[in-house]
Amino acid sequence: MPQTRIFLIRHGATTLTAEDRFAGATDVRLSDEGRRQAGRLADRLAGIPIAAVYASPLGRTMETARILAAPHHMEIQPRDGLREISHGHWEQLTRHEVEEKYPAEAAAWEEDPYTFAPEGGESGLEVTARALPALIEIVRHHEGGSVIVVSHKATIRLLLSSLLGFDPRRYRDNLDQDPAALNIVDFKGPVRARLMLFNDTSHYSATGQALPQPTEKCLSKWWTH
Repeated sequence: MPQTRIFLIRHGATTLTAEDRFAGATDVRLSDEGRRQAGRLADRLAGIPIAAVYASPLGRTMETARILAAPHHMEIQPRDGLREISHGHWEQLTRHEVEEKYPAEAAAWEEDPYTFAPEGGESGLEVTARALPALIEIVRHHEGGSVIVVSHKATIRLLLSSLLGFDPRRYRDNLDQDPAALNIVDFKGPVRARLMLFNDTSHYSATGQALPQPTEKCLSKWWTH
């Protein structure tokens, strides 16, 4: 079975990034810095044959995806399952404001962000339930190809936790995602995934480090056969 390579990318920095506000469901635009980050990553991926470009339908992900897709002359295919976690009535508040206004909710979220959701928001489990099927469908549809998928910080961390078998309750503690970060996940079939690159931002200041080559040999039989 041929390998499918997913370039799983967080959107670039936004006008709210520096303010550390909850803005999962808030539709904010990229900042000038975010556009520069995405442009550098687009240059880095320009020479790679890309089969398709998918993105969360929010403005910051669609704008990032358009910058990444431009060298390949491709249209963006939005997928609602890839959107960011909704924080309900926490949206647009700072972390300090949430802790002051909703201390019980903030404590419950810190204890278990996977099953807890603030009022009107989503839990990590709910995000995984919509994002993972969306990603698996993309892998099934582009077997043997390379695909760009632009999503969000929490959504990407939850996807990687699920694909790699991490404890999803620790996704905020164990995994991070910088703006315009590049992750590479190779699939051998829709459910066997290998993380080849994580949270890479070397394109910020240059053309970026060389991308890892697809795995040809390894100890696991299911990967080589």
